[in-house]
Amino acid sequence: MTATQTLAPRTVSRDEWLTARKALLQQEKELTYRREEIARARRQLPRVLVEKDYVFDSRHGPVSLADLFQGRSQLLVYHLMFHPDWVEACRSCSYVADHFSGMLPHLAARDVSFVAISRARLEHLTAFKRRM
Repeated sequence: MTATQTLAPRTVSRDEWLTARKALLQQEKELTYRREEIARARRQLPRVLVEKDYVFDSRHGPVSLADLFQGRSQLLVYHLMFHPDWVEACRSCSYVADHFSGMLPHLAARDVSFVAISRARLEHLTAFKRRM
């Protein structure tokens, strides 16, 4: 058997399945608790003063990093994978980007601004956004 092939799961009784499912559920819960611990630790990381003047191109002209906050206390930045030589973004990023607008009111209600950034050329981004 090659590394890409997998064995089909065994067929077992409902009792055996339930035992296996409960064991897996315990592992899933442990993973969830661990993920929450790591997220808590990430939120507690010390902050670094941003001393560089970051400037981004936008359809409204140059925009500073501070401007991206739009007066809110937090900024959520999504890196849209879109190489400068490409005419469209990666498939996964395109799918995610297609759902940005639904989350914006929820973020704004929590004092969070949202921005998608990319290395793509502005004209490619604008054309892609119009098409999508």
